Amino acid sequence: MSPLVISSIVFGCIFGGVLLGMFLRRVLPEHHVSDASKDVMKIGTAMIATLAALVLGLLIASAKGTFDTMTSELRQTGSKIVLLDHVMAQYGPETREARNLLRSGVTRALQRIWPEEASGIEVAKARQPSNDLEVLQANLLQLSPRNDAQRWLQSRALQVTADIAESRSLLIQQVGQSALPAPFLLLLVFWLTIIFASFGLFSPRNGTVIFVLFVCALSAAGSLFLILELDRPYEGLIKISSAPLRIALANLGQ
Repeated sequence: MSPLVISSIVFGCIFGGVLLGMFLRRVLPEHHVSDASKDVMKIGTAMIATLAALVLGLLIASAKGTFDTMTSELRQTGSKIVLLDHVMAQYGPETREARNLLRSGVTRALQRIWPEEASGIEVAKARQPSNDLEVLQANLLQLSPRNDAQRWLQSRALQVTADIAESRSLLIQQVGQSALPAPFLLLLVFWLTIIFASFGLFSPRNGTVIFVLFVCALSAAGSLFLILELDRPYEGLIKISSAPLRIALANLGQ
């Protein structure tokens, strides 16, 4: 399910807790909502609220940290792609095929990860293998350096290619890691529902109170929406920009 659908369900559960609390306030015997009972329930609710606030803060920080790390890795990858192209250009015309493979690989990555932006990318006419970096490395290994300068440039190009492959593997691994597993999400929603049910239990029933609790429930669901959006960095409303690869592609061949 999409983050918006999940967040909408969470909002329904949380605000449903408010309505449930208001309903219980009407049907419970008076001694169940006496001052002594309220004090005990307020202490328990405060403990749960502290846990929920702490967990939400940590989850947002973790999701944001992962998102920033992936953005930084993508920027570094873009700069390494430009560096690799320059190194191959210095080697000589023998690397023309390898440079075409590099351009083709960047183009395919942009079209695969950001398909909605594919219309602004010129389709590469070079052959497009599925394992671009491996084919590029094999092409570089087949070069026959004629002097020490070309040997150093070949070695440097292979090193940069390995760095790009490592960054790509890191990005792929981080995409599959969820900052909010399903059991954790269910427990957090349960905590929030209990907290808002206690709000409804102790609050007067009027339009102002209901509106305030509605906004609070919307804010709590919004925080989970933010975590889920950051957890899917290549899709949704909050996603990693394609600018680093676009800039790299624009600078290839120069």
